[in-house]
Amino acid sequence: MDCCSKSLDLANLFAALADTTRLRLLNLMVGREVCVCYFVEILGQSQPKISRHLAYLRKAGIVSARREGKWMHYSICSPTDAARASILTSVLAALKSDPQMRADLKRLDRAQSAPEAPTIPLSAFLAASIAPPTSS
Repeated sequence: MDCCSKSLDLANLFAALADTTRLRLLNLMVGREVCVCYFVEILGQSQPKISRHLAYLRKAGIVSARREGKWMHYSICSPTDAARASILTSVLAALKSDPQMRADLKRLDRAQSAPEAPTIPLSAFLAASIAPPTSS
């Protein structure tokens, strides 16, 4: 990659980090994978808007996605470039002291530990709930 491409990548990273909604999304993903349904609930924004912001973060190379059934799950992926990784790490560390970010994390923890949330992996839960009945 030449220096112009690296500059462009760095510009994309800073652009991705220059939005409050995207920072809130990143904050919720620190150390965990999060289903898009939780982002919608916690941030109180529409699913298309959340998905657009997540696509922006994916394009910047700092978020990865995994599909499980009809749901998408997102997590932070650290850039391989040391400078970009350092910037992301610093931003994530700075978010820890922000009151809004801490409130978001508390809401996510409550939502993920709600009694109606399955306590087994979603794939196992779905497999069990659609399994044909056994004959006795």
